[in-house]
Amino acid sequence: MSKKDQFKEYRIQIGHDELIESKVLPLIVDNPESPEQEDIDKANKKLQEVLKETRVRIGTLLKTDNVSFLIGAGASIDAGGVSLATIPKSLEQALIADAEKKSPKSEAEPWIELFYQIVSSLSGQVFTYESRKSSLLQDNDKDIPSIKVNLEDYLSHLHMWLAGIGSLGTSIHIIRDDGSELQLEKTTLETLVKKVTSCLSNLLDLPRAGCKNQLGVHRKFIKKILTRPLNLRRANLFSLNYDTLIEQGADAEGAFLVDGFIGTLRRVFRPESYDLDFYFPAQTTEGRVHRFDRALHLYKLHGSINWHRTDQGWENPYGLYATFFNQKSQDDDVLIYPSPLKYGQALGLPYSELFRRFGNAVAQPQSVLFTIGYGFGDEHVNALIRQALAIPSFTLIVVDPDPNSVFVKELRVLGDERIWIVSGWLLATFELFVSKLLPDLREEEIESKVMKTYRALAFPGHNEDVVVENSNDE
Repeated sequence: MSKKDQFKEYRIQIGHDELIESKVLPLIVDNPESPEQEDIDKANKKLQEVLKETRVRIGTLLKTDNVSFLIGAGASIDAGGVSLATIPKSLEQALIADAEKKSPKSEAEPWIELFYQIVSSLSGQVFTYESRKSSLLQDNDKDIPSIKVNLEDYLSHLHMWLAGIGSLGTSIHIIRDDGSELQLEKTTLETLVKKVTSCLSNLLDLPRAGCKNQLGVHRKFIKKILTRPLNLRRANLFSLNYDTLIEQGADAEGAFLVDGFIGTLRRVFRPESYDLDFYFPAQTTEGRVHRFDRALHLYKLHGSINWHRTDQGWENPYGLYATFFNQKSQDDDVLIYPSPLKYGQALGLPYSELFRRFGNAVAQPQSVLFTIGYGFGDEHVNALIRQALAIPSFTLIVVDPDPNSVFVKELRVLGDERIWIVSGWLLATFELFVSKLLPDLREEEIESKVMKTYRALAFPGHNEDVVVENSNDE
């Protein structure tokens, strides 16, 4: 193994400049006669300097007026979240367990048979309920690969076929490429949709058992964002996830999330609440007010497992309410939409309002957008980011351990100084980005003051910075 291999999982690209490649790797000489450990020690020292410099630069970006974060599924994986790029095995096992409850020895439920018929059609492979059940119930099921069908695409087909049946029909016939037919009964299709979304909502009740400590990462994330100066606009958290990890992290930190819902017993969606802010009167005779320092704006762009439908009316114009806790309401229409026809769903209420605010946030002057754990697989989101990149003062920071989307490849080719791409499994996971690169601005400020004081004591003739700082404090 080359001496440079251990640094391949650290990548920071700003424009055309790859910082690790240009500043760290040249210190390692691929010469068998050179002292190996000496080169590695120099490279490690330089790596830490680059990381610190990057952290300072990110701290500067955090101090801009308009800062937003776009959080994707990758930020929830360590807490037990599932990737929707395939049919998650945990989801498949939950569906099998549900089907086995009613008829473990008799004929299989029609909806579970239909599940595998559709999977087979979309994948071009043959999957059956009996074969997958016997495989996934083995002790070494970790060796069983998941079905290579995107879950969002799968659910999109289900909803599209249901819409095709409509209110007057009872079934629909799909003709495959090989000439065979797939007959879909409306009632069976509706049951399948309900089963998949119900099991998925249970899987997204995070953090999962054994992953409780991962909530600490979200707490640290919230805590660091809250160190932004209070004279700036509230930071925006745009999440594409359906779990409530951000909400739980904010609760644990005593932070208040403006999430678009208002109410006490039943929280009703009122998007005008995003325009509110929070202040409290100072305990002085001047009558001044102070801004509440622990508040953020949260936008769940694709819904949440604690959202529920109800009848629209004067008191609830969007027909949407949210529970305070991760309440399992399996009998109502839980608004988790990991699929439905992407663009069409984004154009419907309440999502159109949430996406409008996302577009407005990134289109503001001097805006910064951090994308963390997002694979750029949602074209309706990518379109808004492309629009923002047309603004000269916009900055985009992509944080992804293994970015392989066409969108990111195009960004790399652009070489735009406003585009940062942080990647590598030792740097760009949600946990490592928060711990290694996302600064605590208050700690950075304290460290800066300590260093200035140290330099003033060590070099008495060069204390101009200290004099200026003291005069500002006074």
